[in-house]
Amino acid sequence: MHLDNLPGTGVGDYQKYTRRKTVFILFLCGLTAALFFLGIVIGAMTLSVQDVISSLVSPAESNASLIVWSIRLPRVIAALVAGAGLAAAGVVMQSVLRNPLSSPYTLGISHAAGFGAAFAITALGAGTLSHNIADAVTVRNPYIITICAFAGSMLATAALLLVARYRNSRPEVIILLGVALAALFTAGTTFLQYFSSADQVAAIVFWTFGDVGRATWGDLAIIALVVIPSIAYFVYSRWDYNAIDAGDDAAQGLGVNVERSRTVGMFLGSLITAVVVSFMGIIGFIGLLGPHMVRAIVGSDHRYLLPAACLMGSILLLAADQVARVIIAPATLPVGVLTAFLGAPLFIWLVLGRQRL
Repeated sequence: MHLDNLPGTGVGDYQKYTRRKTVFILFLCGLTAALFFLGIVIGAMTLSVQDVISSLVSPAESNASLIVWSIRLPRVIAALVAGAGLAAAGVVMQSVLRNPLSSPYTLGISHAAGFGAAFAITALGAGTLSHNIADAVTVRNPYIITICAFAGSMLATAALLLVARYRNSRPEVIILLGVALAALFTAGTTFLQYFSSADQVAAIVFWTFGDVGRATWGDLAIIALVVIPSIAYFVYSRWDYNAIDAGDDAAQGLGVNVERSRTVGMFLGSLITAVVVSFMGIIGFIGLLGPHMVRAIVGSDHRYLLPAACLMGSILLLAADQVARVIIAPATLPVGVLTAFLGAPLFIWLVLGRQRL
């Protein structure tokens, strides 16, 4: 059990310690619900609270209902699920690699998934340009894209696991490997663009702009079928991750199969990344921001860290999407731009001040 920042050793002190974490998680639940509802209200066309409630309770053939059910609701659900999934993937990757800088984006896994998706769009003809009800360009036939994105993410994951296992590398080496993988797969994507048609290049470029608004109800079903069971497995394995944080030898002494936990954790984290990337594009730094923003309060105990990080990931993506919708209204800024603006300074701070973690 993690007792970091424990104020005392008495039962009363421990109850206060756990109560603070529980209250904080409940606060995050309320904030998530508020941002979820606010995400349905605001946009290029602001809806009244009464219109939103009426549309949710009794959908009708009205403009408000059409906006709520066809545009706003899928968008906020996508942000909710994707944010939670990416944050959970970040928590697990940081644990199994014992590296506080790990996340799907900083390890190059998102870039690898992006390369796989670009390959599907160009070489396999999986990408076409179309317009949806919001008059936004989308890339369709995402199922082949998902498979190729997953294959790309698994290539990066295999490289990371091999280095971590056989080289016993320091955390800095893993991050440098992630930077190298990101550069490699970005170069591969650029190579594919060079030999693509104008329409294919446009499809790849637009698709790489992370945007939760392109997910349809069918897409959300697939994303949820991957993200929710994966998070459930992470929560089920929370004690294993706590043990791994103490070191491989200590975890094995407690009966934890470290290699299996590490491989399955990285596999599911990569699967979450691949599905999110294939349907929404590259959304960076949520897997880094979410865990670190809550760790100072809930500590490193995965019983509390996992749910708190998932909620914070959803909050960050919901908030970023709402800002993206209004900052240059009526146009919508890709949410991936805002998450990069938020995440890059934190990443720099973590690198420079890593001795304080």
